[in-house]
Amino acid sequence: MSLRINDQAPNFSAMTTAGQIDFHQWLGDGWGILFSHPKDYTPVCTTELGYVAKLKPEFEKRNCKVIGLSIDPIDAHQGWAKDIEETQGYAINFPMIGDTDLNVAKLYNMFPADESATAVGRTAMTNATVRTVYVVGPDKNIKLMMTYPMTTGRNFDEILRVIDSMQLTAKHKVATPVNWQQGDDVIIVPSVSDEEAAQKYPDGWKTLKPYLRIVKQPK
Repeated sequence: MSLRINDQAPNFSAMTTAGQIDFHQWLGDGWGILFSHPKDYTPVCTTELGYVAKLKPEFEKRNCKVIGLSIDPIDAHQGWAKDIEETQGYAINFPMIGDTDLNVAKLYNMFPADESATAVGRTAMTNATVRTVYVVGPDKNIKLMMTYPMTTGRNFDEILRVIDSMQLTAKHKVATPVNWQQGDDVIIVPSVSDEEAAQKYPDGWKTLKPYLRIVKQPK
């Protein structure tokens, strides 16, 4: 069964570079990002892991944990981590799952549920579907899903932007328009009446259409 936004993120127990974890317990009451890699020692993923390590303080500001996944074993992850630090300038500072039995990859629809193989003998190309990002909210529901092709590096600045939007819109009855950045004007959602909006935004808003009302970003 395919996962959709607002589905409960499947829980799992797995061995990581930081020891055994229960995913939901590890998340606690914060946000989380699970992002996967088809194979250790792959070039695009090497650049991604280094950049996420650099961004870790930004994720922490947003009460968001990061965890990586590759189907290779933990000792391979540890060797790869040395290359990542050497070439990208940042050491891996978050857990990496060793998903050698493909259990997590299958739970998250990266492989068919009836896939019976293990990590042994697999190549990056046979694992091409393992290039995904899941953002999980404090309620343990999936808030964002993204799947990238093998040759395109993921944009983690964009993922930070989306987390900012989701955290803002979870707190206030607003939506963020195209290309929104932190501090830009936002949209009052249609379910908020003008009367309610007047109470929330006494300084007013700009009405472009009855369904399109622009207001300064709430603090």
